[in-house]
Amino acid sequence: MKDRKPENRSLQLDRRQLLKWLGVTGSALTLGSLLPAGAFAADDEEIRIGYWPIVGGLPLYVALEQGFFKDAGLNVKGVKFSSPQQIVEGMITGRIHGCANGTATGALGLGAITMPGLFKIICSNPSNHRLVLDEFLVPLNSTAQSISDLQGKKIACGPGIQNVTMAKIILEKNGFSDPSVIELPVGQHAPALAAGQIDGVYTLEPTGTVGRMKNLSRTLETGVISKYVLGNADAPWFGGAAALNSSFIESKPQQTKAFIAAYQKAVEFIAAQPEQARENIVGYTSIESDLVNEVPLPGFVMYSDLQGDNLQWFQKFYDVFTERKIFSKPIDVAALIYQG
Repeated sequence: MKDRKPENRSLQLDRRQLLKWLGVTGSALTLGSLLPAGAFAADDEEIRIGYWPIVGGLPLYVALEQGFFKDAGLNVKGVKFSSPQQIVEGMITGRIHGCANGTATGALGLGAITMPGLFKIICSNPSNHRLVLDEFLVPLNSTAQSISDLQGKKIACGPGIQNVTMAKIILEKNGFSDPSVIELPVGQHAPALAAGQIDGVYTLEPTGTVGRMKNLSRTLETGVISKYVLGNADAPWFGGAAALNSSFIESKPQQTKAFIAAYQKAVEFIAAQPEQARENIVGYTSIESDLVNEVPLPGFVMYSDLQGDNLQWFQKFYDVFTERKIFSKPIDVAALIYQG
C-alpha cells in the first residue's frame, strides 16, 4: 500500500502558509527546488528519512552505519536537507516518510498546524549547558565576554523560524531591543565569523567544535536556550525530534515497529558506547574524522520517556511559540507523541 498523500487543492494552500511561516519566499520557488536531488527516486519498500546535518541526527547515522535498520529487514535511506523546514515540507508532501533527530521541533509544530495529524514523534534530543547542542560563537579576536557585549554588532543564526525566534529571544534577554539576525546555513557560520562577515552567531553543534579546532571561532556560551528561553540552565531543551508520518505508521504498522526498535537500539548504542557512536557523525555533518572525538553530544529520549518533567519542559518550549504568535494556536505536545 502506498502512503496516502494530501489532496492537491488543500495542499497548495497549506504549503503557501507553511512557506510564509517558515521564511521561504520567492514566486519562482517550486517543490523540486526545495528537496535534494534523488529524494523522489525510490522503490516502494524504501523508507526515506530526512535529516539536517547536525550532531542531533546521530541516532539515524548510527542506525544506518551500524546496520541496525538492515538487521531489522528495512531499507532505510537518509535524505540530507539544508534546513529543518525543508524536511517538514517533504513530510507534508509525502516525499519522505519521516525525519531524524535534530529536526527543529518548532518547524514540526508548524507542520502539525498546517496539516493536523501529520506525524508522531518517536524520539527527541534534549540539550542544555551539559548536554551541548546550542551555543553562541564569536570570532577568535572578538573582545566580547558575554552576549550582551555584542549589541550593535552583526548577529547570525541558522535558517528557519525556530532558529530566528530563539536567536531573538536570547538577544532580548541580554539587553537587545528589537534585535535583527541574519539567516545563514550552519556550514557557513564558522567561516563567516573567521572572515569578519558577522560578529556573533547562534548555532548548533558541530559548528562550535569545528570553529574551535580549526581556529575559526571561539565559544561564548553554551546551553543558551535552556538558560534564556526556558529560564533554567539545567532544563532540557527539546529543540529537535525524530518523527514518522502518520500515514506511514497507519499503512505499515510492522515496518513502523521494526523501524522504531532499530532506532531505539541506536539510542541505546550511543548511551553505552558514545566514543564509538561519535565515529558515525563523519560523512553526515561537517565534522572531520580527526575532530570527531571533540564533539559534545546531546541527550536522546525515546517516546516512552517523553512524559512527566520531560513532557512539561517540551510543552513549555512550544508555549513560547504560541506566546510569540509563531504558532497560530496552542499545540498539545502529548498529542504529537507516538503511542506504541
